[in-house]
Amino acid sequence: MLTIRFTRTGKRKQPYYRLIVSEKTRDPWGKYLELLGNYNPRSKEAVLQKDRILHWLKMGAQTSATVNNLLVKEGVIEGKKQNKIKITTKRKAKMTAKQAEADKAKADKIEKEKAEKEAAEAAAKEAAEKPAEPVVEESTSAEATADEPVAEVAVPASAEATSGEEEKVEETPTEA
Repeated sequence: MLTIRFTRTGKRKQPYYRLIVSEKTRDPWGKYLELLGNYNPRSKEAVLQKDRILHWLKMGAQTSATVNNLLVKEGVIEGKKQNKIKITTKRKAKMTAKQAEADKAKADKIEKEKAEKEAAEAAAKEAAEKPAEPVVEESTSAEATADEPVAEVAVPASAEATSGEEEKVEETPTEA
């Protein structure tokens, strides 16, 4: 099977890629059938032979995920970009389980908020339907006893007084 893929060239930490057609099982740095272009990832510059790439695709050559994404980006082919990574079935099952737990927690939270909102609306509706009770003003004890004389009690002097003297406050007689 033929594949269109990158082979890396360039210096250390200065990558530069060739776009080649070769057998899938062959070493990408070995022999290849045809050079289809170059790609510089640092400057994002791609020099592609579009007619030759389309020719090889018509002949049945497959593209690697990275090359496919580059060709879609450059407008050589139409379609969706591919994922470059493969997820194992065990990892996928673990991820779906975690997602299911997160979805359940989110649904529970929404249900709880909805129930609280309904309870608040019901309480507001009940309060609106209930007739308003007349407000009874009760007089305070200070108002009731303001006309009557009050007897005041002797208050001890401050802690500085050592003789035990008490400060006397005037007493007003009360009617009994």
